[in-house]
Amino acid sequence: MTATLVLGGARSGKSMFAQKAAEMAVGTGRATMIVTGQAFDDEMAQRIARHQADRGESWITVEAPVDLPQAVSALPADAVAVVDCLTLWLSNLMLNDLDVEAAASALVEAVSACPARVWLVSNEVGLGLVPETPLGRRFRDEAGRLHQRLAQAADEVFFVAAGLPLRMK
Repeated sequence: MTATLVLGGARSGKSMFAQKAAEMAVGTGRATMIVTGQAFDDEMAQRIARHQADRGESWITVEAPVDLPQAVSALPADAVAVVDCLTLWLSNLMLNDLDVEAAASALVEAVSACPARVWLVSNEVGLGLVPETPLGRRFRDEAGRLHQRLAQAADEVFFVAAGLPLRMK
């Protein structure tokens, strides 16, 4: 298992960094993109279509808006995968009133046991202002705790800003 956590702000280049790293690792084979986003409106549908077009047909797409630990656990040893993104997954859990702590524990366990090469992409939301609402503060706190746990489990951690990756671990 080799897991890499890739953190960064919105439009920081974190997804592209993970995608290119996975493409280099897979060579001429097919990489897997495990996606957590859902197209609830036209704008999100356009974003998803743009991401799919950017990846091209050489990628296998697995949709896991809630069942992310199961999707990671199902990866075979020879797989190269990118999970994009953990903060959308966390939002899906919270909006469906699911047990975030249990799901986070299951994800950390799945990543730790995963025999595949996997990049985990997530938005670092703890660098800005304290959110105004209780839900916003809970989301920020849950994301921070999830990132800390995954950073401990990961072999590598990168922070991406302005398209430039900084290796942290």
